[in-house]
Amino acid sequence: MGQLFSAQDKDHGDSETNFTAYFKKIKKENKIIPEETIHLIEFHLEKGNILGANSVIRDALKNIDNAPINIAVTGESGAGKSSFINALRGVGHEDEGAAKVGVVETTMKRTPYKHPKIKTLTLWDLPGIGTMKFPPKDYLEKVKFQEYDFFILVSATHFTKLELDLAKAIRFMKKNYYLVRTKIDVDLENEKKNKPHTFDRKEILQKMENYYINTLKTNGMDAPQIFFISNNNLSVCDFPRLMKTLVKDLPNQKRHSFVLSLSNITEAAIDRKHKSMQQYIWMEAFKSGLLATLPAVGILRDDVEKLKVKLNHYRVLFGVDDESLEVMAKNSKVPVEQVKKIIKSPYLLETKKMETLDGKLLKFASVNGGLLATGLYFRKTFYLQLLFLDTVAEDAKVLLREAYSKPSSNSTHPQLLTMDKCYSYLMSLTGFVVICFVLFYLGLWEWNKV
Repeated sequence: MGQLFSAQDKDHGDSETNFTAYFKKIKKENKIIPEETIHLIEFHLEKGNILGANSVIRDALKNIDNAPINIAVTGESGAGKSSFINALRGVGHEDEGAAKVGVVETTMKRTPYKHPKIKTLTLWDLPGIGTMKFPPKDYLEKVKFQEYDFFILVSATHFTKLELDLAKAIRFMKKNYYLVRTKIDVDLENEKKNKPHTFDRKEILQKMENYYINTLKTNGMDAPQIFFISNNNLSVCDFPRLMKTLVKDLPNQKRHSFVLSLSNITEAAIDRKHKSMQQYIWMEAFKSGLLATLPAVGILRDDVEKLKVKLNHYRVLFGVDDESLEVMAKNSKVPVEQVKKIIKSPYLLETKKMETLDGKLLKFASVNGGLLATGLYFRKTFYLQLLFLDTVAEDAKVLLREAYSKPSSNSTHPQLLTMDKCYSYLMSLTGFVVICFVLFYLGLWEWNKV
């Protein structure tokens, strides 16, 4: 492949232009390889050293795949640490390997929880600093602070003096920390019950945020960030903002795997996963690219198994694989075939579909990002991967919309649904009575004629 690129001197110039143009479009906080790596690749391309550029890209992709991500979660017992860890891992409280919820903390050791899909991601449940009776510095050494990418301090009420001192010690050790206030849904619900006529969700959250910011500043913590979340409903309040912040703050080579670990709680989260995966595929394609135009050849039989592996991998990452669909069908109390009917990815490689994939491939390649215009072309399998990725991401959005379009039996507050129905019925009944009274008062209707 090196000979193909070096056969014509003008080709490496196009390669450099195309590579630079692609990464220039990507925001700094979204890039999955460091700027210095991008510059090194550009340097090799400028010199016509295609083998050198390929080697750097290969190493960069390897680093992305193998870079470990270790997240430390600490806080007092009952603060929702376990629920938060399960939420980040995308597992239910009753699933195998889930962090135990509602159990009194007795352990004095850190407990690791692997992400079920991203094997390089580990969440560490640390004992609360108050349970270990150590000053912050000794506590950090005891739990091996140097092994974590960042710390998340969780509280369900207010942060104790010990926890705030711990946060300052973490910052002194040049590690990032994030303050997370859990069970915000419970607080809002209680406030609504106590003050039904004056309840203002936005105003209450603002007052709570001001209180915490003032408390933190009083303790010498400049410009602190605090995130209000509900472990039962991740799409509300600050959980999406927290995830966006963590993605931005992580090193480039760890960003991709963390993004892929995110749950499909919003369409924005799905789009972020899609863009990160597209960037990864593009880099693979660039490394393995050939010259000229996309060859209009059929899909070879020995390609099919490889394509199946790729497609299934994307389906797993986006939560539209067979196992995920079965869980969704069970929760919705519908046949799994009914769930599959509204999505496309399970059927992409069926025999009948295969006959039309070549045509779709050429059409897709001509409109998706203008990649052909770069002077490089990418092998058909890579174009198919982009087609698979787009389809799987859209399937994830379809399922998300479906989940939000109808009430779930697993809703956090199913009683609210019942109350809404009762309220609607009472309003309709009240309206009917008022109309009857008006008609009777005007002499247009008599009770004895009913």
